[in-house]
Amino acid sequence: MVSSLNIIEVARVTPSNSDSAESLSLPLTYFDLIYYKLRAVERVIFYRITNVTRPFFDSVIVPNLKTSLSSCLSHYLPLAGKLIWEPLDHKPTIVYSQNDDVSFSVAETNADFSSLSGNEPFPSTELYPLVPALQSSDDSASIVSFQVTLFPNQGFCIGVSAHHAVLDGKTTTMFLKSWAHICKHQDFSLPQDLIPTYDRTVIKSPTDSENKVLNEWRSFTKILAGGKEPANPKSLKLNPSFEIGPDVVRYTLQLTREDIQTLRERLKREVSSSSSSTSSSKELRLSTFVIVYSYVLVCIIRARGGEPHRPVGYAFSVDCRSLMNPPTPNYFGNCIAGCSRMMLTAKMFMGEEGLLAAATMVSDSIEEWDESFAWKIPDFVAYATLPPETQLILVSGSNRFGVYELDFGWGRPDKVMVVSISPGNGISMAESRDQNGSVEIGFSLKKHEMDTLIDLLHCELTI
Repeated sequence: MVSSLNIIEVARVTPSNSDSAESLSLPLTYFDLIYYKLRAVERVIFYRITNVTRPFFDSVIVPNLKTSLSSCLSHYLPLAGKLIWEPLDHKPTIVYSQNDDVSFSVAETNADFSSLSGNEPFPSTELYPLVPALQSSDDSASIVSFQVTLFPNQGFCIGVSAHHAVLDGKTTTMFLKSWAHICKHQDFSLPQDLIPTYDRTVIKSPTDSENKVLNEWRSFTKILAGGKEPANPKSLKLNPSFEIGPDVVRYTLQLTREDIQTLRERLKREVSSSSSSTSSSKELRLSTFVIVYSYVLVCIIRARGGEPHRPVGYAFSVDCRSLMNPPTPNYFGNCIAGCSRMMLTAKMFMGEEGLLAAATMVSDSIEEWDESFAWKIPDFVAYATLPPETQLILVSGSNRFGVYELDFGWGRPDKVMVVSISPGNGISMAESRDQNGSVEIGFSLKKHEMDTLIDLLHCELTI
């Protein structure tokens, strides 16, 4: 049965102190500008309540979520504002004015909650109706939008669309934890670790780095337009969500702590065997992230198959908050830098030592990373000129965000998903719901490729 969704209401929610709050202006920083042209980041958070009815949803869940969101926005005023780019300014700015608001949609669906929140493959197209659109135009862009959807007698979900120029994953999660805290405890104050810091002076980027990032974006846009200059270089209109075919499916893998330890011990054996036959004795970083990401890289590249010399690569983000002066863990905005390797070949990961090769590369990428990398201007032109068949494995999320702590008063989530990962190349990562050291990895692939991937994922654990 094809599921359907009915929009019940599209409301606007203002910060609870919107009448008295002054206007607020926050310029985008070097880190923000790296992401200002990217698609919105879309998430869905599922909550199981097996006896939830439409009257309870309308009279309890929705009003509580609206009221607590209003209170939370008073701590996060920029989220109710707009991103604008004034003609005389050299970069966009977040502007909040009195009585600005956010979009809050309410919907009902007949979709199967257990299927969408489970760990078995299902059509990716089933997720997209659960996330709201993020409004953008040439002149302005919204920062966030929300949608709450009822699954009668099954539960509900909260869909969030966020502008990546304003929020990275850490800031988004901090905001969601703040909203959940207020909703659950009916306490309009926040604990210290959830109060955002808006001080832009902690971002001490090198002189002219912002202009260099914007120039990279102009060159990137020009290449994609076939060499034509953009009609409006200051346009803030976002690209739409990825077009998803009916043959693309989502799958979530649960890697237990025992699975991760098995892979860790295997890598230690391979390192030992490799070291005995070579003069290299470089120590391998075997963190949970390195192990999980390397394992996924190998499996997803092998699942694609194809010519062994085809181009592949990987990219992930590093949180730079600890590098700021002073370190600012609650900094609001983007504070991440990319870590990547391009122009590798699939052959490097295809052989018996593919996992060790991947782990060595990812480990080296992290070990070599220092503050200078945070200020390295991204080479967008290199991305734009990659061969079209390049398989670039990108990571969204983190196993350190604590997304399963998002209890709005109806228990912890059944599932948290990043909807906006790109089909074929993107994966998501989060700690597992059981919070015992397990990790969830989300995939979006064509069904035939996903079937192969699932077999490989399980086979690699038995070697």
